[in-house]
Amino acid sequence: GMGGALTAFAGLIIIFIAFGLINNTVFSKQNILNLLRSMSKYLLIGVGQSYVMITGNIDLSIGTMVGMSAMISATLMVHGVTPLVAMAIAILCCLVAGVVNGILVGKFKLPPFIATLGTMFVTRGVAYMVNGNRNTDAISSTLGKETADNFQNFFYYGKTLGVYNTFWIALVVFIVFFFILSKTKSGRHIYAIGSNTDAAKLSGVNVVVTTTKAYLVSAFCSAVVGLILCAQAGMGNMEAGNMYEMYGVAAGVIGGISPLGGSGLLLGTLAGAAVWQTLENGLNMIGAQVGIQRCVIGIIVVLAVLLDVVVRRGKAGKSKNA
Repeated sequence: GMGGALTAFAGLIIIFIAFGLINNTVFSKQNILNLLRSMSKYLLIGVGQSYVMITGNIDLSIGTMVGMSAMISATLMVHGVTPLVAMAIAILCCLVAGVVNGILVGKFKLPPFIATLGTMFVTRGVAYMVNGNRNTDAISSTLGKETADNFQNFFYYGKTLGVYNTFWIALVVFIVFFFILSKTKSGRHIYAIGSNTDAAKLSGVNVVVTTTKAYLVSAFCSAVVGLILCAQAGMGNMEAGNMYEMYGVAAGVIGGISPLGGSGLLLGTLAGAAVWQTLENGLNMIGAQVGIQRCVIGIIVVLAVLLDVVVRRGKAGKSKNA
């Protein structure tokens, strides 16, 4: 776990310095601030997907829950609902979908790929239907400029201590879930069912509740990212969050979260999200095409997991020979 995180952090520093030497603008204050902000969305998504991956499952409905959250909050605000209430309702709707995921996977033992594929279609469907199959108008059209600005600044455009609020929001969420995963009984149970579900059950872990908790974390993080995207655009976009579930997998596995379950640290996810955004940002800065950026990320994801598999085999081989 720690090895994967440290490898990713080392990679992060090397990548950042390398791109900075090619193009000095990479080191500029504004670029670093932009980088921290763009990384935050992927860190949040990564935290959610990492929780689920540590239980040995996957959540394909993350990106569509992001879209559902963005559309529900924006639609309500366009209809004059105060931002706070709109946010609460959007988060609640995502949490309901999270509970459905948890019950389908934990209780009914559906393969997570299938269960969350179902919720993925349904939540994107809801995002489409909320505003009658079209994107919303600007939230400022009903709320007025001041209220809309406050909402948009809180989640995206505003700064606190010189750094964009998006980063602070992601950091607070990260710290809370880092603490839960590493220091509480719930966290231990999440690792336990990922390592060996039957053994965990025998030692008194409630598999259904624990699986649901992981999917709830994922749903909550998705909802927050939906609010960030709504604030960024100042409106609701039906396609918001497209493909984000895969970005979550990427952030996790680059940082050493094993998709096989039971191992990995959230610190790794932090490093993974940073590595990936630094890569994207750096490739952008030196003028690489989007296609090249995608290829590089793809190769790195595969290599990160390949490394994990090889290390596990090595360990298994050693213990057999011992």
